[in-house]
Amino acid sequence: MTPAELTLLGLLVERPRHGYELDEVITARGMREWTEIGFSSIYYLLAKLRDRGLVAEVDAPGSGRGRARKVFGPTPEGRRACAEAAEAAVARLRPVFPPVLVGLANQPVIPPERLRAALARRAAAVAAKIAELRAAVAAQPHAPRFARAVFDYSLAQLEAEQRWLAAYQEDIG
Repeated sequence: MTPAELTLLGLLVERPRHGYELDEVITARGMREWTEIGFSSIYYLLAKLRDRGLVAEVDAPGSGRGRARKVFGPTPEGRRACAEAAEAAVARLRPVFPPVLVGLANQPVIPPERLRAALARRAAAVAAKIAELRAAVAAQPHAPRFARAVFDYSLAQLEAEQRWLAAYQEDIG
């Protein structure tokens, strides 16, 4: 199961939703920072999950306006598959391939003043992202603990990078 499929399936395990609501939750929780789910791919992914028997359309009360949206919920098999895939995603350490490491490995070809400027731009971007995540957390004071854990993890990684950047900038002068 792809990370995008697992993300959607997990949101449907929380509660049945239609595609537009899935997009709203993905945006509100900052999930686009760590998943590759665009609005246009939500219905495509839902169809894939449905074809695999992991989700199905469920009855949902209409809003009384316009045509009713298709609401999807997990099947029993979908709940089982979601639990297994989520557990594996938490337990397994997988390599990541951040481009910054490729840049650092090729650092000798970067003139020193340009390297310092690039590191300063990265530090500013990291600080801005930390502020953005903190604002997102503050905007959702009643978010479930597991949703807050995603923000906490992301913030911890960014704060660790911020400390590393400060130390490295000092080290290279």
